[in-house]
Amino acid sequence: MTAAPRRLLVAVNPAASFGRNRTVGPAVVERLVHAGYEVSMLREANFELLRRETESAFEQGTDALVVVGGDGMVSLGVNLVAQTGVPLGIVAAGTGNDLARGLGLPYDDPAAATDALLAALERPTRTIDAGVIRHGELRTWFACVVSTGFDAVVNERANRMTRPRGPSRYTLALLGELATFRPRTYAITIDGARREQKAMLVSVANNSSLGGGMRIVPHAELADGLLDVFIVHPLSRAALLAVFPKVFRGEHTDHPAVEFVQGSRITIEADDIVAYADGERIGPLPIDVEVVPGALSVFA
Repeated sequence: MTAAPRRLLVAVNPAASFGRNRTVGPAVVERLVHAGYEVSMLREANFELLRRETESAFEQGTDALVVVGGDGMVSLGVNLVAQTGVPLGIVAAGTGNDLARGLGLPYDDPAAATDALLAALERPTRTIDAGVIRHGELRTWFACVVSTGFDAVVNERANRMTRPRGPSRYTLALLGELATFRPRTYAITIDGARREQKAMLVSVANNSSLGGGMRIVPHAELADGLLDVFIVHPLSRAALLAVFPKVFRGEHTDHPAVEFVQGSRITIEADDIVAYADGERIGPLPIDVEVVPGALSVFA
């Protein structure tokens, strides 16, 4: 068992949840300092600047990295700490907060999330898997879900929207895309077995949910050494619209158009599809996705 961390790097997204949680970061830092931790807070004017400053500060050394915000901040943190042994703490203060949900952390109450972090800092860390995406020469880590279909198109639309300021934005984007979306032809290779098929979406999940609690793979385990491939076979728009409310509740698993396949390495190819990972844009397919067991140490 390693010693409890004392030096903490705290990265804060001031625009988390569209700025509604702007006061959360300073409150978290105040609580940590009061508890006796040595805290360096990073809070920049925009996300890209925050990413660069956090990378620079992380390279100087820290006992742990804490991110305050949503899954975009989790993505920033995961891409710094993966396979380093430096643990990641999360104070969920964003719109989706899906990794916090998957870890059993408070995801809709920043004060409770701060309490949970302070308690977890005094306990041994938890080890979970992460996935790594190879896209051309780039490598990107993810903790939750890679989207490469209807869900990715919806994500792209939702990111362009400024209202509403909450998870319902994803639902409205979904309804907006239904009118024109058509099944795509995919080539999917799972642990060496290649298949070509039409599908509405193909997602690769380490965690159970995306989009603020849409439980696409309710049985996913964060530390089983496997990824879960979620495939929705071609459906009419009416049928897809009927299925999606069930997906939010995780009640779609026995639908005849739904398929789940587990694997450790997945390659996905298709035309005219942009991949997203944990809500962050990766780029056009193809991508290669691989699980790295035990890549992340988290306070949970």
